[in-house]
Amino acid sequence: MTHLDRNIGAARRHIRQLDATESNRIAAGEVVERPASAVKELLENALDAGAGRIEVAIADGGKTLIRVTDDGHGIPRDEMPLALSRHATSKLDGDDLVNIRSFGFRGEALPSIGAVARLRLSSRVSGAEAWELAVDGGALAEVVPCSLRRGTVVEVRDLFHATPARLKFLRTDRAEVQAISDVVKRLSLAAPGVAITLRDVSGGGDGRVLFAVERGDAAARAEAVLGREFRENAIEIETERQGIGMTGFAALPTYSRGAAVAQFLFVNGRPVRDKVLVGALRGAYSDFLSRDRHPAVCLFLTCPPDQVDVNVHPAKTEVRFREPGLARGLVVSGLRHALAGAGHRASTTVADATLGAMQPARAPGAPVYQMDRPSLGARATAYRAQAPEGFAERGFAGQDQGWTASRVEMPVEDAPPPADLPLGVARAQLHENYIVAQTADGMVLVDAHAAHERLVYERLKAQAAARAVPSQALLIPDIVDLGADDIARLAEAAEMLAGVGLDIAPFGAGAVAVQAIPAALGQVDGKALVRDICDELADGGESRAVAERLDAILSRVACHGSVRTGRRMQAEEMNALLREMEATPHSGQCNHGRPTYVELKMKDIERLFGRS
Repeated sequence: MTHLDRNIGAARRHIRQLDATESNRIAAGEVVERPASAVKELLENALDAGAGRIEVAIADGGKTLIRVTDDGHGIPRDEMPLALSRHATSKLDGDDLVNIRSFGFRGEALPSIGAVARLRLSSRVSGAEAWELAVDGGALAEVVPCSLRRGTVVEVRDLFHATPARLKFLRTDRAEVQAISDVVKRLSLAAPGVAITLRDVSGGGDGRVLFAVERGDAAARAEAVLGREFRENAIEIETERQGIGMTGFAALPTYSRGAAVAQFLFVNGRPVRDKVLVGALRGAYSDFLSRDRHPAVCLFLTCPPDQVDVNVHPAKTEVRFREPGLARGLVVSGLRHALAGAGHRASTTVADATLGAMQPARAPGAPVYQMDRPSLGARATAYRAQAPEGFAERGFAGQDQGWTASRVEMPVEDAPPPADLPLGVARAQLHENYIVAQTADGMVLVDAHAAHERLVYERLKAQAAARAVPSQALLIPDIVDLGADDIARLAEAAEMLAGVGLDIAPFGAGAVAVQAIPAALGQVDGKALVRDICDELADGGESRAVAERLDAILSRVACHGSVRTGRRMQAEEMNALLREMEATPHSGQCNHGRPTYVELKMKDIERLFGRS
């Protein structure tokens, strides 16, 4: 590389101090990356000012206009020029950089924005006159009187007009609006007691409201931001360990997302994207979700300010914990404990999706009104009277037509299942896998393979934790041909595998012998089991903790030991499976996050047939 390539001449240049405008524009590259960054900084300032109501107005994705209006305590006239100079702030006294309790503290936002845009600051302190100060590309004008009822208005026009090269890196207006909306929503979660409105005024006038929330509690704000379905399918979290607390909401695994777009994490009220917390979140859900699914959460961690460093990056979205292991452990244990408390519960969206798939086409015309449903005895008498000759005595069990479904005898006189059996009583098995069960107020359709996979997995985990996984020796060992890398991984994990009842030994060059398997699996394909374990070891690598790798291996093992699709089950087996599901945590979803059952209430079933 030549000197010219590096924009440096052959002769030595003198070292000089950058002027304020140049340094502010350089700093703006870190603080203000895009319009959403400017909105974040201005909105945080409004929250730090004690505002109770904030309005954000944008135009053209924030490129031509960003206006933030608040009713906070305002800025005095003599402090307005200082507010637009670098490293000037009211949030630190200069002696303590650890005990930070505000969103902002670096004193860089306003001067950085003013260095690359046209900024107008209007403010009024209670009991004083309103004043206004303008700055264009870093050049300050005089402070002049203005008209303002209370609080502060910051208006930013023509963002990056002073650094036009940055404009080329901005995305479309729609993408920028989406990024701004995400910033506003995250900060609104951090301040549920503040009313916040986001308005797009691109066409002039009042524009249209993109997002608006009134003052409320954390639950109401979470529902407003993440939706009613999230709130209905979320578990409330409240736990504490060694001075660190965690509150918020975590969605059931069956309410997962295809991307990490519904993960809102806060530390001492500050929205963050911390690698430790994100990793802990994935670890907490590792038992329930496949790697292409992501949990939905809104979690608030609180700890003494001196236990976390927020001065890591100018954007203030990263933090460093003094004891990251403690924070990670709290997230993992707190979420797993809460999910275990949900028992066999699955998300309501599963039933909604089922109803949507089953909804029949309705012919136009007047609705048909049904009589009140008759009593159980009256229905039984009517069924017998209406049945074809010979079928009334035999019921469905007598219809042996060679169907591929097994049926459970159910005399129509039987009383409905008791209310203390949430998953009801098995009535039939369809396609040698799906169990149809009747509940006190509806029906349940169970995926027997997925449900049993979860039950076997939970049983193996409990046995592994107690170091009491019984193994069953194979009369004839299974010989599995493997590559050198897979054999080396199995040898390294031999002690771990032995602890879960798997005895795998080398068998010459390029092969291993499966000599024993966990007794809970019964008859399994040892070759397929070992190959799946090799895939898990290769996928997990060394980056995962031993406990997480063990759980992942147990999950693979459980899949091979569960009820296989195509097997007919007796009534006693199906009912025993239902009762074990009711007693087992996490049984509402399989090891991959898919639902194990769908529940339809009578009102849902009647709606399908137009009886509602």
